[in-house]
Amino acid sequence: MKGRYRVLHVIDSLNLGGAQAVLVNLIRHGDQSRFEFSVAAMHGRGVYWDAIRALGVRSYSLSFDRRFPSYLPIMAWLCLARRFDIVHTHLIGANVFAKPVAALCGADIRINHVHGSYKSALPWWVLKAERLTNRLSTHFIAVSDSTRRHLIEKERVAGDRITVIHNGIDLELYRPRPELRAGARAQFGLPADAFVIAGVGRLSYEKNFSLYLDVAAAVLAREPRAFFVIAGTGEEARTLAQKVRSIGIDARVRLLGYVGDMAQLYPAVDMLLLTSRYEGLPITVLEAMATGTLVVSSRLDGVQEILRDGVDSALVTPGLGEQFAARIVALMRNPVLARDYRSAALDKVRAGLSAQANARAVEAVYAKYLRPRAA
Repeated sequence: MKGRYRVLHVIDSLNLGGAQAVLVNLIRHGDQSRFEFSVAAMHGRGVYWDAIRALGVRSYSLSFDRRFPSYLPIMAWLCLARRFDIVHTHLIGANVFAKPVAALCGADIRINHVHGSYKSALPWWVLKAERLTNRLSTHFIAVSDSTRRHLIEKERVAGDRITVIHNGIDLELYRPRPELRAGARAQFGLPADAFVIAGVGRLSYEKNFSLYLDVAAAVLAREPRAFFVIAGTGEEARTLAQKVRSIGIDARVRLLGYVGDMAQLYPAVDMLLLTSRYEGLPITVLEAMATGTLVVSSRLDGVQEILRDGVDSALVTPGLGEQFAARIVALMRNPVLARDYRSAALDKVRAGLSAQANARAVEAVYAKYLRPRAA
């Protein structure tokens, strides 16, 4: 369609992650009559590559490996050849490397989507580079109020350059489907009569799946009907598999690896356990809420903006394994309380956390800077 604005989303990779899920939803639910979307991964392809291509969107891999910075000249060529109206960057690599190239090549509108605010694990020079390249952002989208505060207080970004847009999910895809419970458990090899507790996400430091396994052992010591399942891939996969065996819980824990369609897994699950050290606003929490799955989570800034401890979830101080275990066991033994949490969380996600609303809010940010097309 002629006359559409050209938008390039640039992201570090299309591997498993919440930012990647947000990106897919922005395209799937974007206004195709107004915007022509393209996606560039800084390196490789990743598990979301096929999902994006299936949406009929041009996709580019700027380098076959992060250690080979071919993404710089290829990004320049892409911007000069396609003349994008908007370059929308996700995650720190795209912010530091792709955004300056886009600015040099004449992309006037550069949106920086900030998916979290915890940066202390990064090298000092990366943090310095990001602060410098932040000056090239036309506008910032923060996924939570806490992320906005971080940008103002730590990154020294003016508040009027930041819009908070909470993540959203597809409520048609993610909804309670109890009729699929038996089939889903059979599909994933889960016991029919167990209380299934899932961990979902990248198997990496920030997700703290080592603590998840400690909590699993503590819960199983009190409630042997519990069963734990982890859906995700990452650099800690082998270490976690070894720990499962070494602490003797391998009969009640299953590592599924990458699950391509999480909507098929949730009907098999009773509870989501999120033991992360830090997060922005995790997509998996919204998925659990929308599917009627109990949420027990670290009490993190973005999570606290959506959920209320003792009302629609159990929120625990990060790192306190015994507290996690106690809250899980209490919910397992109190089905009425568990039902009330599920119902309250479902109402909340339906009230304003849809992927469609998220896409419209992002496009409203675009509209603030776009010039009207000539008739």
